[in-house]
Formats: sequence, C-alpha cells, structure tokens
Amino acid sequence: MEYHQDRFEDFSLMVFRNDKLFALLPANKVKDGLYSHQGLTYGSFVLSESTKLFDAFIAFKALLKFINKEGIGFLNIKIIPSFYNSMPSDELEYFLYKANAVLVKRDVLMVIDYQHKVGFQKNRREGINKAKRACLIVKIDDNYEGFWNEILIPNLSKKHKVSPIHSLEEIQLLAKRFPNNIKQINVYKDNVLVAGSTLFITKTTLHPQYVSGDENKNRYGSLDLLYDFMINEFSSEKRYFDFNTSSENNGKLINEGLIFWKETCGARTFVCNNYEVKSEAFKSLIIKTK
Repeated sequence: MEYHQDRFEDFSLMVFRNDKLFALLPANKVKDGLYSHQGLTYGSFVLSESTKLFDAFIAFKALLKFINKEGIGFLNIKIIPSFYNSMPSDELEYFLYKANAVLVKRDVLMVIDYQHKVGFQKNRREGINKAKRACLIVKIDDNYEGFWNEILIPNLSKKHKVSPIHSLEEIQLLAKRFPNNIKQINVYKDNVLVAGSTLFITKTTLHPQYVSGDENKNRYGSLDLLYDFMINEFSSEKRYFDFNTSSENNGKLINEGLIFWKETCGARTFVCNNYEVKSEAFKSLIIKTK
C-alpha cells in the first residue's frame, strides 16, 4: 500500500499471539476514527485459514481495546465480500453484531459464479458478433499508457469530471510488482486502441478495476467483446467474476442501467457491508456459550 502512503495517515494493525502474527487490519486514521483502509477496495480483519471462532473473537476484542486506549472513538470496518475468501469466514460480522455495531453502508455487487454460469443474453451476443464483423482484436499487453491517456482519463474527465484513482505511474508500478495479479486487456481496431480494462486477479476472483471504451464502443461492440474475453480467458481455477459496485450514496441509490447491463452478461447480486462500532464496546463484548 505504500505507493499511496502520502494520501492517508496509516494506522494498520497486527495482532500477535505468543509472538506469532495472528491477524491483520489494514487501516487508516481520520481524526478520532479508524477506517478499514480507504486506499483499498476491499480490506478488513484478515485471518489465517487455521483460525478458529473463539480465538478470532479474542483477537478482535483485543483490537478494540487497543484502539480505545489510543484515543480512537470508533472503527469503521468493511466486510470482505464472501466470494473473495478462500474459505467460510463470517466471524467478523457476528462479532460486530455482538458489539452493537451499526450498518452504515451496503453496496450492491454484480457477480458471475462460474459454477452456476448463466451466460450472455441475446443483446450481449449481438454485440460480440458486431465486434467480430468489425474485425476487433483483443490483446493482453502492457499498453497501460495508451489505455490511461487515450481512453480512460479522457472518458472519466468528460463524463464525471474525475480522474482514475490510480495514476498511470502507480498502476504501472503495481503491475510490475504483481505481474500475475494485474493484467491489461486492450481491444484494437486496425491497430488503434478502442477499449480496455485493467484486470485484478485474486485467488478466487477476477475483478476489472477499470473498464472504458472510445466513443464508438456501442457501434462496434468493443466492450461486449472485451468482457466476453475476460470472463472466459481467465476463468480456469477461479470461482467468481466481480463486476464491481452498482450502487451509490452508501448503497441508497441503485444504478439501474449498470445492473441491467451486467445482468445481461450473466451476473447476479452479492452485497458488501460496512459497519461502525464504538471502540469502548470491548468492555461489554462477550460471547455467551451453552
């Protein structure tokens, strides 16, 4: 995360048990609050596969006690969407319930489950055929510069008056450090770049972090061809394809057009929750047993 360390007051925590690392919380501090690191799409209370429920509870309670002593009044924490976990891991959501945490955000994610694949609907297949007739070609290459400067930055500036979260230099640095986890997929027509995506690859999931096409994307079906390629090319040994959020304003608003488009690609709904819990909750936090 150090590539954007100048933007955040890092307060990431490590929990140790008998001098051995037991759990992690990537986090940053804002005034008297601690947040699941706001420079990460997903980041939360990270546990090893061998962790058991009551041990995780003790670790979480110790974490709350520690931040309380540090003068931090509350923790705003993300729940990692379940499909990113390598095995069942809903402990944190239970602990937050016991600590009287408040749900402050619930985003809608559109996701393809490869074990229950629905497939592209007719309008998406028509787009793919249109792209093939236009002789569009998909390539896995390192042309981040072309995608950023010719497609992504102009589109975000024109449509939303914003810039990509990652600068070109930052994404190139990350891709160099994690070549197996970040791939640039570009679409060309007559050797001219017309669309692209920066694809993040995790242990379980494919996630296009950035996707954009030029002004002729609907005319040529370039995004349909691009998604068809990404969904199928990297699907072996993966379980899910995460299209990213389709909600705004902490989940209170739904982007109907985005959801329709993603559903026609075969995606269905997951949610991603954020909770806020007072640090002093550690004082009364217990699990009653039978």
